Amino acid sequence: MYTRLINSSYRIMKKVFLFVCVIGLGILFSCSDTIVNENKPDQSVNAPAISGYFKKRVLIEDYTGTWCGNCTRVAYAIDQVNEQTDKAVVVAIHNGNDPYSFDGIAPLKNLILPNSPLALPVSRLNRMNVWTFPEPTNTQDALNLTGNNTTLGLAMNSSISNGTIDLDVNMKFLEDFSDLKLVVYLLEDKLIYPQRNYTDYYNAVNPINDYEHNHVLRNALTNILGDDLNGTTHGTTITKHFTLPIPTSVTNPSNISFVAFITGSDNKSLNARASKANENQAFEINP
Repeated sequence: MYTRLINSSYRIMKKVFLFVCVIGLGILFSCSDTIVNENKPDQSVNAPAISGYFKKRVLIEDYTGTWCGNCTRVAYAIDQVNEQTDKAVVVAIHNGNDPYSFDGIAPLKNLILPNSPLALPVSRLNRMNVWTFPEPTNTQDALNLTGNNTTLGLAMNSSISNGTIDLDVNMKFLEDFSDLKLVVYLLEDKLIYPQRNYTDYYNAVNPINDYEHNHVLRNALTNILGDDLNGTTHGTTITKHFTLPIPTSVTNPSNISFVAFITGSDNKSLNARASKANENQAFEINP
C-alpha cells in the first residue's frame, strides 16, 4: 500500500514537472518571436551590434547652391563625416539661380523653416535636426545619429532599361509602428559645374571650376514630405514599386542613384538607405 502511494505520488509529480516544462518552453519560444517588439535594443552610436537588428543610418539633407560661396562649408563637413562612417545617406537639394535647382523645395522649406527665409547654407540631420554651426567641427552631431541596432530596415532593387526606371523599396519592421511615411528620391552624381567658395576649405579656391556635385536631388518619387505607410507591424515586410521614365532633368542616366527613408509622426527620419541604379540590396541585418 505504502509503495503504491509513493509510486502514485511520483507519477503525479512527474506529470506536474513535465507540464511546467512544456509551459516554460512555450513561453520561451513565444517570447523569442516577440523579444524585438517588446525590448528595444541600445541604438546609441557605440552600442555593439546585436543579432537580428538592422544597421541605422543618418540622413543628411544639404540645402545648397552652386552660387552659394558658404555652402562649401557644409560640403566639407559631409566629406569629413564620410571619412568617419559608411552610415551617412546624403541628399543635395539645390535652390536658387542654379542649373540643378529643385523646383519642389517649397514644402521642405515650410517644414524646416516655416517662419524664416531659406538663407543658404542650411543643413538638416534626419530631416529635422539642425546641424550645429560650424558643421565641420561638429561632425559628431551626424555620427551620433548612426548605430548598429534599429528595428526598421530598408533595401532597394532597381533596373534602368529602355529609358524606364523600375524600383522596389522593401521595408521590414521588427516592432509595431504607426504614423510612418516613406520618402523616395532620385539623385544624380558626377555633375561637373563651377562652385563658388568663400571659405578656406578646398584650398580657398574661388570658384572651384571643376567641382563635382554629387547626391543632387532630381526627382521625388513620393510626396516630398512622404507617402503614408500602412501595415507597419512587427514581423511584416512591405514593398513599394515605382515605375517612371528617366526624368528629363537627368544629364547622364548611368549616374542615377536612389535614396529611401522612413519618417515618424515628428517628420524625423528613423532610418535611410542609398542605392546605385541596377543594384539589388539585401536588408542590412546583423548576423
